Amino acid sequence: MVEARRLTSMILWGPAGTGKTTIARLVTGGAGYSMESLSAVTSGVREVREALVRARQRRGETGQRTVLFIDEVHRFNRAQQDLLLPATEAGEVVLIGATTENPYFEVNAALLSRSTLWRLRRLADADLSHLVARAAEYRNVEVDDDAVETLVDGADGDARAVLTTLETAIILARGHDRSRVTREDVARARDGRVYHQSRDSHYDQASAFIKSIRGSDPDAAVYWLVAMLENGESPRFIARRLVILASEDIGLADDRALLVAEAAARAVEFIGLPEARLTLAHATLALALAPKSNTATRALEAATRAVREFGADVPTHLRDAHYAGAAREGFGEGYRYPHDDPRGWVEQTYLPDSLVGRRLVDPVEHGAEGPRVAAWRDRTRGLGPDAADTPR
Repeated sequence: MVEARRLTSMILWGPAGTGKTTIARLVTGGAGYSMESLSAVTSGVREVREALVRARQRRGETGQRTVLFIDEVHRFNRAQQDLLLPATEAGEVVLIGATTENPYFEVNAALLSRSTLWRLRRLADADLSHLVARAAEYRNVEVDDDAVETLVDGADGDARAVLTTLETAIILARGHDRSRVTREDVARARDGRVYHQSRDSHYDQASAFIKSIRGSDPDAAVYWLVAMLENGESPRFIARRLVILASEDIGLADDRALLVAEAAARAVEFIGLPEARLTLAHATLALALAPKSNTATRALEAATRAVREFGADVPTHLRDAHYAGAAREGFGEGYRYPHDDPRGWVEQTYLPDSLVGRRLVDPVEHGAEGPRVAAWRDRTRGLGPDAADTPR
């Protein structure tokens, strides 16, 4: 689009420090457009209207088109977002919106349908290391290897965080008449919050944390949580691990575990440290004390093996019968609608013929999963060889 000098409206969605604003500026300048930049946090309807007026005047006087860049576009309310629709439809401006929130939930559907969505992800460690090297060259300083590692480890994929911490560390180093940034400078720049252990120890502590929760030991779980936080671990990393564990190690034994973990992850993004320590402790203890089941993990593995071995040929009675010609092929014939039965369930096979009678789910009998297991085994008894009693 830049090479064609013809931009369309777009939404840049990604975490902080992944380059949304920078990309918007590069795209705008490269395509020869002018930019009107607003922040949804501080701007309202009046500022949007004024920007649209300037865009119309600019195009009428010089022929130059305008990009209206709105940072944190999800913070605009529906009325403010609706104001942008006619201007983007008429081509008065090209909208580039930046957001850290899922646009499918936070951006007007009509506005989203008129835009292309670009997903930005956290920068990899190698990318951040390269960024540190470029910044050091620009500022004419040297950065020790362990200082680079500490900068990258503490940034969690956020380029802005890396550069901000590095800038502070450079100031501290030059305050001591040095042009070399050490790990100690980075530690001071981060108020002492750096990893006090090697990279291996860092992952060892994360492993101990997960295994303590899986083992239902709340004392050990909260101990390793605090150890990681004290050593400068990213709260986002911890929150992500809790979300994974909620499905991997608790799952159907307590469905609420995933809700707790997901809510904790959102709270970490919303409030940050140090208050997020309380939220992480809450979620850690709740998950440690929850009943455990890895049924979801084992079922996923079994289903993956089955699909790869037998393929995924859909039985005729389960095929889509809602289009012209489906009836001639016999698609949907013989399908029994469960809601027509007062039990809400009918005796019917749903797996491919090659897998009829094969059990992919081998549930546990404790926690909330227990009553489900009993009901499931009772109603599926006799649907296949040893179907109800012998998972395979």
